[in-house]
Amino acid sequence: MSLWRGRGKEPALEQIATIAGEASAEAAVALEQAERERERIPPPVDLTAAAFFDVDNTMMMGASIFHFARGMAARKFFTSSDLAKFALQQVVFRIGGRETNDGIRNARESGLSFVAGHSVAELMSLGEDIYDELMADKIWPGTRSLAQMHLDAGQRVWLVTATPVDLATIIARRLGLSGALGTVLESENGIYTGRLVGEMLHGPAKAHAVRALAAREGLNLRRCTAYSDSANDVPMLSVVGTAVAVNPDGSLREAARKRGWEIRDFRTGRKAAKIGVPSVLGAGALAGAVAAGLAYRKRGT
Repeated sequence: MSLWRGRGKEPALEQIATIAGEASAEAAVALEQAERERERIPPPVDLTAAAFFDVDNTMMMGASIFHFARGMAARKFFTSSDLAKFALQQVVFRIGGRETNDGIRNARESGLSFVAGHSVAELMSLGEDIYDELMADKIWPGTRSLAQMHLDAGQRVWLVTATPVDLATIIARRLGLSGALGTVLESENGIYTGRLVGEMLHGPAKAHAVRALAAREGLNLRRCTAYSDSANDVPMLSVVGTAVAVNPDGSLREAARKRGWEIRDFRTGRKAAKIGVPSVLGAGALAGAVAAGLAYRKRGT
């Protein structure tokens, strides 16, 4: 039975987050296995421990979806009307904070409608180029070193982000990481439908994704580590044995101090202030980034 029709009631937000998390874990495992087979990567040495890294302002300066949207807009990947419709819906839903069942359903049904009709292969090809042009130099060296520390210990390292999992996997591959948990875009026969599976991988959905991946891969979460900059990721940080606040926002810094979590800050004064702005719009939300992509395209016309 469809989760949307059970006894005529809307599903609980927790149920939708669970669907998103499980879908993300399933996609992540499939993508990692394909990558291992293609590149003949040996299995990890430490099979029960892993590290999970948020992307926006944790692994990368700014919001990853902002950079992708900017590059796609420059390539005329979507129309102004596509962007305007989606951005309006998502800004009202996410930035307005209206996480009601109706709001979740509208966001879920609208999904990333502007990718509808495009192929997965096309998006991946564009993503590779956009990473090289706009993202490669945005990686925090300090955070990258933390990820390498886990890799050197024989552990797998996963990105966990609201960015579509196909695009997040590009970032992970370029950084030499195991893979990525991200928002799953529905596709049929290699073509995007424009709908999401569950909801965007944000907040509690990230925690569900980490739990689902751990169950699939036999990870001991008490031996795992998670890194993030945002208080929105407290659910994810709370499910692992070691939590680290990286470039934390004010709320996460306070939570980290209260809980005894380690704090790493690779920012300096002015740079920290600049990077905080796009995170408010884009981290875990997608909406601000897409809207920014629209603005970028308009400036270029």
